[in-house]
Amino acid sequence: MTIQRGSASENHSKPRPKSRRKKVNHPKSSRWLWFLMGMGGIAMVSATAGAFLAVSLSSTPLMQANLSADEAAVFDGDRISGGGLRFSELTRPVNILVMGMSVLPPDVQNAPEETKNLGYLPQINSFDGLTDVMLLMRFDPEKKKLVMLSIPRDTRVEIEGYGIKKINSANVQGGPALSAKTVSNLLDGVGIDRYVRINILGVAKLIDALGGVTVYVPRDMKYQDDSQHLYINLKKGKQHLNGDQTLQLLRFRHDENGDIGRIQRQQMVMRALMDQALNPTTMAQLPNILNVVKEHIDTNLTVEELVALVGFGARINRSNMLQLMLPGRFSEKGEYSASYWIPDSDRIATTMAQHFDLQSSEQQQAVDPTYLRVAIQDSTGSDNTNLRPLIKSLQKAGYRNVYIAKSWGEPLEVTHIVAQQGDGNSAESIRNTLGFGEVRVESTGNLYSDISIQVGKDWLEQKDLFEQPVQP
Repeated sequence: MTIQRGSASENHSKPRPKSRRKKVNHPKSSRWLWFLMGMGGIAMVSATAGAFLAVSLSSTPLMQANLSADEAAVFDGDRISGGGLRFSELTRPVNILVMGMSVLPPDVQNAPEETKNLGYLPQINSFDGLTDVMLLMRFDPEKKKLVMLSIPRDTRVEIEGYGIKKINSANVQGGPALSAKTVSNLLDGVGIDRYVRINILGVAKLIDALGGVTVYVPRDMKYQDDSQHLYINLKKGKQHLNGDQTLQLLRFRHDENGDIGRIQRQQMVMRALMDQALNPTTMAQLPNILNVVKEHIDTNLTVEELVALVGFGARINRSNMLQLMLPGRFSEKGEYSASYWIPDSDRIATTMAQHFDLQSSEQQQAVDPTYLRVAIQDSTGSDNTNLRPLIKSLQKAGYRNVYIAKSWGEPLEVTHIVAQQGDGNSAESIRNTLGFGEVRVESTGNLYSDISIQVGKDWLEQKDLFEQPVQP
């Protein structure tokens, strides 16, 4: 809901007549209350900003890469935050390429001495290896939206000067600049303003500094790799995970969906972290948290820009936080010499037009319900929920391609209508047809659906209404 306010010109267009009322003396306690509240707010802002700025006096305190002039020119250097007292406000939409780095000693030329002769390959704090996670994030103060587009590490792309490869190797060949250029070419020429690289060691520290994260582990996860000392052992169910346990959840990829299933779990963790971390209490601790993880971060963001991005994230309505995944498909067996995620150029064009404000050659039209793939996932927590009335209601409304799909098993109080491919309008239409549930633009539903309806416990209260015969 948008609250309309009068403009400053409207409020001050006419001179105010001088008041002839007698001056009223407010009680001293009231005056002191407002004074203390004001000073407290100023102190909080000043302390937070001061602590951020104290991280380093350099204009790019977290930058560890040495970019050449040509590499720096890949990124839009225009200012993204205000000046003076408005330094903590975003002044325009900004696209940030976020890369998670998992680096082993063989990935770098000069591995630390302490990592040699261990008998296994430990994670090292470097930014020179393969990109394990890749996100393009759009912070849009004009539309008050935060869009996160996950790009699978196995995406098949052409890397300028190196031929056809998986996109995660772009960082090895040319660091953040070549990674940004490759992502831009993949996504119809979208501009990239800044980048952030964070080592996996920093992710664990970050989550511990935030006090852990409460998530639902969708299945028992057990995996052992002695060569890396990687041991994953998680039980299914909702639980509070520390940094190491969260990394286990994020790194597990030994299921039927491989890396794509891992992206879905990443989105789940991201939403949980946003929900619990972006609050005033945690915000006040961000300078300390940044000090904990700063040695594991490389970025060309300034501290002032970082403050503006975090402030925007703290104010964003959660319904305006969208999590998408690069449209595409798995390569078929024998199609290529390696397994890839094959980008779908047509759907990428639609995604970039809808969510990144890129012009599309084709006019966007509402999707015909007949062609929408609608997956029904039972998330009521019951094994024998009757979903037939729900399916029949959708079919009567014109949705012909409706099918039952496997659920993660997390019991939901409220039904989630998930826009798996980013089509929030179609998800909203289904929500209006059903009359219950909440729309989520994310990629945590059935992989092959356009819309996934994760049926929650609220369906049990609605079911009787759907079973009643329609009156002539």
